[in-house]
Amino acid sequence: MNLSFIRVEELRKTFPSGKGELPVLNGISLTIERGEILAIVGASGAGKSTFLHVLGTLERPTSGRVLYEQNDIFQFHETALSAFRNRTVGFVFQFHHLLPEFTALENAMLPGLIRRMDGEEAMDRGKRLLDEVGLGDRLHHRPGELSGGEQQRVAVARALLLEPRVVLADEPTGNLDTRTAEEVFRLLRDLNRKRGITLVFVTHNEALSHQADRIARMVDGQIVEVRVRQTP
Repeated sequence: MNLSFIRVEELRKTFPSGKGELPVLNGISLTIERGEILAIVGASGAGKSTFLHVLGTLERPTSGRVLYEQNDIFQFHETALSAFRNRTVGFVFQFHHLLPEFTALENAMLPGLIRRMDGEEAMDRGKRLLDEVGLGDRLHHRPGELSGGEQQRVAVARALLLEPRVVLADEPTGNLDTRTAEEVFRLLRDLNRKRGITLVFVTHNEALSHQADRIARMVDGQIVEVRVRQTP
């Protein structure tokens, strides 16, 4: 029996268009192991972001299954699916989506407050995570007072506040210069190693993709190749 952490089976997703249904995902099957780093690469329009959104339950598939530890999550009703997403998945996007009127600490705390976590606990977790990502001295700075790399670090801390088992990152370094992109990715990689978090990320950055454990290449809504990283 395949006991992979995540198993995707014949995943398909279509969207309505003026000419009928537009196919975006065309029968993807893939397994993802606990604690691995998987890079999803491919040209724009290949379906990478849509695949990530379905994997994180932000979108429902048209057909096919996504199993987390043998649980067919799209069989859950909406309330249970939302609870599953909140406790299992953290998201980091290309655009950090920080609230400009909130401090770094308040932005990092936000998922806990939405979940009605005790305020003191949310604050303690937020402080620890911001310290872990190197922003312990920037707790009370607002996004406009932070660099792009620092803002993305706040977004990483926010994604980790509820202690997810998997982090899905959609072009997390896409708006950063080369040096800052490398620093943010190194942070994600270090968190993967220290916390055992499974990391799946979409990227156009070839240098970063080659640091993943495996690279899955998408073309026209299908995964056409999965390569294991070559170690020296």
